[in-house]
Amino acid sequence: MIAAFLLQAATQPTGLETLPPPESGGVWFIATVVKLLALFTIYMVGVMLVIWAERRICAFIQDRRGPNRVGPHGLLQSVADGVKNIMKEETYPGQAYLPLFVLAPVMAFIPALLTWAVIPYGAPWVSKWGTIDMAIAPLPIGFLFILAIASLGVYGIVLAGWSSNNKYSLLGGLRSSAQMISYEISMGMATIPVLILAGNVSLGRIVEQQAGRGLHWNVVSCTIAFVVFMIAAFAETNRVPFDLPEAESELVAGYHAEYSAMKFSMFFIAEYANIMTASALMSTLFFGGWDIPFTLWDNVAPHTLIKTLVTFGFIWAKILFFVFVFIWVRWTLPRFRYDQLMALGWKFMLPVILAYVVVIAGGTLVLEMFGFHPASWQFSVIMFGVNIVLLVVIFGLIDRGRLVSPAYSRLDKRSLEKLRRLDRLRYQSALTEGGVR
Repeated sequence: MIAAFLLQAATQPTGLETLPPPESGGVWFIATVVKLLALFTIYMVGVMLVIWAERRICAFIQDRRGPNRVGPHGLLQSVADGVKNIMKEETYPGQAYLPLFVLAPVMAFIPALLTWAVIPYGAPWVSKWGTIDMAIAPLPIGFLFILAIASLGVYGIVLAGWSSNNKYSLLGGLRSSAQMISYEISMGMATIPVLILAGNVSLGRIVEQQAGRGLHWNVVSCTIAFVVFMIAAFAETNRVPFDLPEAESELVAGYHAEYSAMKFSMFFIAEYANIMTASALMSTLFFGGWDIPFTLWDNVAPHTLIKTLVTFGFIWAKILFFVFVFIWVRWTLPRFRYDQLMALGWKFMLPVILAYVVVIAGGTLVLEMFGFHPASWQFSVIMFGVNIVLLVVIFGLIDRGRLVSPAYSRLDKRSLEKLRRLDRLRYQSALTEGGVR
């Protein structure tokens, strides 16, 4: 049923088809090349700046200065690190399988770049040469493209762990594959409520559906889906509290323990690139994308270059906010145990999002029967109230912090007290035997 819905949604018009396309293939080609070069430059410079921002923010949280010697406020520290890694000698383990060992960093890095191609970064610009979309490849199945390409990143991590012929790297790769596959299911399911409300799998259509006075953002109507998607995004990017594949205290350095120089850096570039991609997806799917809240100025004609630039700035403001959240969480939360990570993914998030999809589908059907269309503010208010009630029930009554908290133990209080009594008895018995001897 879900597959049939997605197939039907992919064939529906996006609403932008009424705008005139570029007048010639040459204009389209030149616009695509310019967008490609501009986005790649922003992407790579953005990764460098995010690394610098993480160092500065974590230093602020830990009450220290952070990088401040290379460039103003340490801005060139990431550039210096990149030059150092490029100049360093590459080392290869003697027992490694070299073809896959070399290919693994590329397989982790390339999917992180490709997913950006379909995300719209601004309102379309109707120029004198035709409509210029602010996505490199505005596919009608853009969201399905992201899910397909993003799932390939796990192969780079698994191959890195296996090809190194190192037990610590192999354990890190196995952990990562289990973790990413587990949370990828919840992440994909969390987007189904968004697709139900939008009626399309085009990211441009999803942004259009959220245009309005701010109440139409999907975070209002699909609050629980956003919470699940955000938690799964942390797990997919191997960030704290889900950084078990890189647990330094247990696995030395995880799947990239045997890598050096630029190949080692490519894994970290891919990680920060995936952070930016996840932030862009959360902004697009749940926070209106390039839409400016509380105004329709950016959604109606004329679609000028000024509107494109302003909306470009707004979506990047949203992306940088979520990047800050990623960094903030890393330096404030402890790491999950592996059994807690698996329990959270399979016992909590997956059942919750499966039931939530049914609730959203049923609620949308019932509200439409009573004349409340998903585009109306009454629909958003009613669905927001339903989400608040569900949040209280799930986290306040059902879970009560047992699966979400990293300090949770699988034992109930009676079993834990029984183990403590046995421990006290053993201790007293050891003291007695020691006194007799």
